[in-house]
Amino acid sequence: MQSILKVQEVETRFGENLVHDGINLHVKEGEIYGFLGPSGCGKSTLMREVIMLEHFSKGSIELLGHKLENIKAKQAQELRLQWGVLFQSNALFTSLTVFENIALSLHEYTKFSKEMIRDIVSFKLDIVGLKQSDGALFPSQISGGMKKKAALARALVMDPKVLFLDEPTSGLDPISAREFDALIMNLRDLLNLSVVMVTHDLTSITTTLDRMAVIDNKKIVAEGSLEEVLKIQSPFIERFFKMEG
Repeated sequence: MQSILKVQEVETRFGENLVHDGINLHVKEGEIYGFLGPSGCGKSTLMREVIMLEHFSKGSIELLGHKLENIKAKQAQELRLQWGVLFQSNALFTSLTVFENIALSLHEYTKFSKEMIRDIVSFKLDIVGLKQSDGALFPSQISGGMKKKAALARALVMDPKVLFLDEPTSGLDPISAREFDALIMNLRDLLNLSVVMVTHDLTSITTTLDRMAVIDNKKIVAEGSLEEVLKIQSPFIERFFKMEG
C-alpha cells in the first residue's frame, strides 16, 4: 500500500518558538490516520502545513506525489482540488444556504451546468445524511451536528482523494459524535478516501483510526496502530491515554 503523505524531518519555527523538531510520519492510501498529542503540541499546525496554510522551516512534506517545499503555484492549485478539509469551526458561509455552501467550489472550479451541480450537491447531501430540504436552510437555522455534516458535504463536493478533519467530533454530544465517526468510516469505504484527522476524542481514537502519530515535546514519540502505540514503554504515552480516557 503506497503512502499518500510523507513528512520527513520537518522543523517549524515561529520566530524563536520551535514547534516541531524533526517530525517524521507517513500516511498510507485508504487509511484513517490521526495526529494526536496534548494541547499546544502542534497537531493543527502540522495539518495546516500539509494543506499549505502554514509554511514549515525545514524538512520535506510530500502529498500525493508532490513535494510541498518546492511546489509551483499552478501545481499547488491543482493539488488543492484533490483534497477536502473540514475545519473545527465548520467555516460555513453564514450568508449562503447549505446548498450554496456545498456548491461553491463547483461554481468556482468547474464548468458544470446548473443541473449537473444540483445533482452533485443532492448526492453529497444524501451521503452525509442530510435531507434535500436541508439544502434550502441557512447555517443559523440548523443544529451543530447538521452544520458538521454540511461542512463535510462541502469538503467532499470535488470528489477529493484525501479528506482532512480538524477535531471533527468537537462540540458534538456523545451520540452525534459516534454517528459522525461511523459516517467517516462508511464514507472512506464508499468513496475510496484516505482520511487524516486531528482528534482528542478517545472513542474516535480507539474505534476509527487505523494508525496514528503521537506528538510530544516537538517530536513524534509513537506511530502505528493503537495496539502498537500502547506497547511503547513511555510515561507520556501512559499519561496521555489515561488522561484522554
